[in-house]
Order: sequence, then structure tokens, then C-alpha cells
Amino acid sequence: MSNPAPDAAAAAHRYLPRSGTDAFRVDSYDLDLRYKVSTNRLDAAAVISGRAVTGLTSIALDLVNLRARKVRLDGDRRTRFTQTATHLVVQTPRPIAPGTEFAIEVEYAGMPAPRRSRWGTVGWEELTDGVLVASQPSGAPTWFPCNDRPSDKARYRIRITTEQAYTVIANGVLVDHSVASGRGSWTYVQNEPTATYLATVQIGRYAVERHSIAGVDAVLAYPPALELDVHADFAALSAMLEVFQSAFGPYPFPTYTVVVTDDELEIPIEAQGMATFGANHADGHGGSERLIAHELSHQWFGNSVGVAGWRDIWLNEGFACYAEWIWSEASGGRTADRHARAHHFALRLKPHDLVLDDPGVEQMFDDRVYKRGACTLHALRLTIGDERFFALLRSWVEEHRGGVVTTAEFRAHAARYSPAPLDELFDAWLSSKKLPALP
Repeated sequence: MSNPAPDAAAAAHRYLPRSGTDAFRVDSYDLDLRYKVSTNRLDAAAVISGRAVTGLTSIALDLVNLRARKVRLDGDRRTRFTQTATHLVVQTPRPIAPGTEFAIEVEYAGMPAPRRSRWGTVGWEELTDGVLVASQPSGAPTWFPCNDRPSDKARYRIRITTEQAYTVIANGVLVDHSVASGRGSWTYVQNEPTATYLATVQIGRYAVERHSIAGVDAVLAYPPALELDVHADFAALSAMLEVFQSAFGPYPFPTYTVVVTDDELEIPIEAQGMATFGANHADGHGGSERLIAHELSHQWFGNSVGVAGWRDIWLNEGFACYAEWIWSEASGGRTADRHARAHHFALRLKPHDLVLDDPGVEQMFDDRVYKRGACTLHALRLTIGDERFFALLRSWVEEHRGGVVTTAEFRAHAARYSPAPLDELFDAWLSSKKLPALP
């Protein structure tokens, strides 16, 4: 994964300029979390292994609401550091040259809590009886020190120890589970490149089922009282996986995990290889089928193929919204064309004050980004035809697997599949406030 040019990097990160840095890249996070649900107490250690991109005289990590107690740079016990409300700054005894590898060990503790943002609270959050982590876009520092930029993907090893009565779910593959002295320890390994906002931990009194569906190892975790409703509502997952693998290519991770909490949630939450739903999303009557499809499709669009910066979020959400319509069409519901035309009519009645390829930080989660993004893809599909369109999607996922992308890269990729120039179509849909007509 190449590093963007300085000007491009600055543009990519101007939505959240104080989150993360391009001065270094992280190769891996090794997290050891010791947590008490009863008191919301976290005592933790993190090892961040990275590589300098520019010359470094200090290394700034994002860390919110938690206090660092000890820091070592490359094993040096004398490492000096300072801390603000949002950052941990590690001093280097001598400049670190570009390309040089380093490892930072941080021991930290506190009572983790979500951070306030203009989109509500994000990060580590206590449930009625357990924990939920929902970090998009800037909540990861509420539970571990990190370089909190979507463009900096890394590998993870996450070990969590908590009261024995609770089940712990985290990204990746469960490689160890042990119980001693009334405490359970769970170790997960995520080797696929993962953005910090997509790293997660979910803790609750869950029943856990393991299945193989459509050739994918799947985990279903839920409160036992919701068993019948969960089984009814998530029965379509196998068919969804078959449809999406046909449309987008092979499922990109070793496992897919679904967590249903005992609490109600406003919206489901995506994470790498995982989606979390509230009890209100399991009604036993398929009321959240659209949302289940949306979160599953994020494994291809948003997680495996991520965005280089938040201004390009339509590449996550527009694609996931369009995947809902693909599933609807494939499962005998409304066609994608009917969905597109209905939502296009609704968009005509809403303000035309955002540009899809740069909606602005205030509006990057606006529903118009989702629906106009999906309509953009439908306009492209109508323009180049189904065969070229789905070949385009599959190659997009294959060529950028584990990486990050921009709108400009998608435009260039799509041009390879069109016999006629697409600049006019993309300029109208992506770079103009005026809503164009569907073909």
C-alpha cells in the first residue's frame, strides 16, 4: 500500500486533522486488556509496532480518557512522554530516520468512556450488562493508543480478560480461551489489514453458535432469551453471502461474526469481519433484513477496501446502500431499478447542498450521501450494462483488497470498463450539487 503524496494526504485528512498522522505507519497492535465489567475498570498494555515515514523526533498517538503510566520506546525504560486530553506524545532520544522500524510499549489504565463528537458519542461504551465498542470515525483512542486514521491499516492481536460469566468477541479468529480464578481470557488474531475505527470488542452474556454458511465460517452471539428471534431474522445470511460473493467476489475475511446485544441500539455497527445489532433489530419477523444486508456488504466495501480519507465515505456507504438493493432484487423483492428511482425522487425533494465526493465533515454521514451514492452506482450500471458493471465491482474489490482507495481511483477504474468516456456522468453525480437525472 503506497503512501499518498503530501498534498493528497492533507486533503484526505482535513475532515479530522487532529486524528492520527502520516508521519509514521503502524504494522501491528498487540493489546492486552484486563477489564472489570462490574466497575468499568480497564488496566491494559499495548505494543505498537511501526515504521517512520518522515524523520521523527517524537511520536504522537491518539489516546482519550485513559492515563498512560509507563511508556517504553524500543525497550528503553527511560523513555519520556507527555499526555494531553487526546494525545500521548512519546519523545525519541534521537531522531528516527525515515524507513526505520520502532516499537512502543504503553501501560495505561482508567475508566473507558465514549468521546463526544459532532455525530454523537463514539468509542467504548458500557451496556446495561457488558460493553460495546463503536468507533466510527474517531472512537478507537477511547480504548487503546493508536494512529487513528482510516488510511493506516494494521494487524491486531487482542487479548481480553474479564469476569468468567461474560463472553468476549473481538475482531479476527479466536486462537485461545482459558478460565482461571473466576476470570476468562480470550485471544483474537486479525491478520488482515484493519483500520483503527474497525477494531472492536464486544462483551456480554452471550450464547455463541459457530456455523459454516456459504463456505464462510460464521459466529452468531446473542442473549439466550432472543434465540428464536435471532434465528428467524438472520436465517437469510447464507443466501446473502452467496449473492454478494457472486456480485463482489469471495468473502474477504476468515470469519463473519454477528453480535446481537441485549440492549437496543439506534443503528447497527460495522467492524472488520463483524457486525453488531441491538435487540430491537431482532424482531423475529425480518424487520431488519435491509440492515443485515447493508452491514454484511461493508466487509467488501469499507472494511476490505477502505477509504483513504473521510471525504470519500460514499465509497463505503453508497456501495453498502446499493448492496441492499442488489439483495432485494436477488431475493425476489423490489428491483434495484425501482429502489433507485424511488430514492431518486425522494432526493429531488431534499436540499441540494452537498457534493458527493466532498460532502464536508458536518454532512459526511448524511443519508443523502448513502442514497445519492447508491443512485450513482445505478446510473453507472445503466450506462455500461450489467456484465461490465459487476465485472468492475469484482475487480475493484480484488485489486484493492486490504488497501485504501479514493474517488479518483474509482473513476479511473470504472473507465476501464466503459466503451465511452464517463467523465460527464461522474462529474454530474459526484462533483455537482445539482441532482442529475437517472438514465
